Amino acid sequence: MKFAHMADLHIGSWREPKLRDLSAKAFTKALEKALKLGVDFILFSGDLFNTSLPAMDGLKLVVEKLKWLKDQNIPLYAIAGSHDFSPSGRTMVEVLEKAGLLKNVCQGNIENNTLKLQFTIDPKTQAKITGMLGKKGMLDKIYYENLDYQHLEQEPGYKIFMFHTAISELKPKHLEQMEAQPLSILPQNFNYYAGGHVHHKSEMEYSSGLVTFPGALFPNNFSEIEKYSYGGFYLVEENKAEWIPLKIIDHFKFEFDCQHKSAQEVEKTVLEEISMKDLNKVLVTMRFKGILGSGRIGDINFKEIFKKIYEKNAYFVMRNTSQLKSPDFEEIKIDSGSVEDVEDNLIREHLGQFMIKGGELNLTKSLMAVLNTEKKEGEHVHDFEDRLKAEMEKVLGLD
Repeated sequence: MKFAHMADLHIGSWREPKLRDLSAKAFTKALEKALKLGVDFILFSGDLFNTSLPAMDGLKLVVEKLKWLKDQNIPLYAIAGSHDFSPSGRTMVEVLEKAGLLKNVCQGNIENNTLKLQFTIDPKTQAKITGMLGKKGMLDKIYYENLDYQHLEQEPGYKIFMFHTAISELKPKHLEQMEAQPLSILPQNFNYYAGGHVHHKSEMEYSSGLVTFPGALFPNNFSEIEKYSYGGFYLVEENKAEWIPLKIIDHFKFEFDCQHKSAQEVEKTVLEEISMKDLNKVLVTMRFKGILGSGRIGDINFKEIFKKIYEKNAYFVMRNTSQLKSPDFEEIKIDSGSVEDVEDNLIREHLGQFMIKGGELNLTKSLMAVLNTEKKEGEHVHDFEDRLKAEMEKVLGLD
């Protein structure tokens, strides 16, 4: 028996077309590689999409590749992840299952106030697969609290449990603030535990089997690209698991310490570094840290920097200045209190620092409320953007 374990593709998470394309290539390459490695079936442990209502191009890609997989007679067993769900509980996983493109193994019923999960049996290998869906805010915790563990643990045969939640014992240090549940929430006596949700490769033994998180198939944000460069999946044969990397593109990471340097000095340093690197067809990330000695962040000519990088035929360039500050920026210190008090104090401090005239506390709070508006279920992106624009104009008195 041989199978692939994947998770967290998050189709639709990238707005930039070139990065969306890399994410799509990762999915395609993962499926093709799994077939070349001779798998009997594939597991996908949640967050195939980044939203419950994915854009048409992303949905089209997934349907096309899953149809190709089906034509190869390779079943795909899946559970819904925290990003797959809409507020109403609907998920595209159900739609894809209805179309016969995958099998949702999170199936069960309530008996005597307990959740009794059912097993899906792979026809070729007779492996027994079940699992628990994932929900945002650890809302899936209540399902585990009401789970019939005895039924699952006493089932004979080769068993796989799929789940989409962070496990405390497997959290990496850089994700220590991430909400998680103890390893003991997983039922015992399974041969393999296929995890999702944590975008960091990890594994450990538990009960009679192996618990793994394969990480994202492709990094989902700047920090993940910076840290991992690429994603991957697990190839499992009986009780042995090997992580298979998916290197879609070369990545070069720049880090610039800007402490006490002028904006002009930073720009000069960056251009010198760029001139010495081969960036042909490379995905480039640049992180800037420290407090400038003089000048403002806006004084750094990023347009010229990007131009020079693209002249070296780089595939795509990303920058992060979240840890870079201008010397005239002062740390905001406020007393703890209610969320409303904290917001008011932050706004007042910022208004004072940047000398915005007019005492715009109420205006700023109104704009924050508008910007916190969420897209309605079924609402098209352009309709949502038009609605948001109209509300902004109304607040600003421009309607």
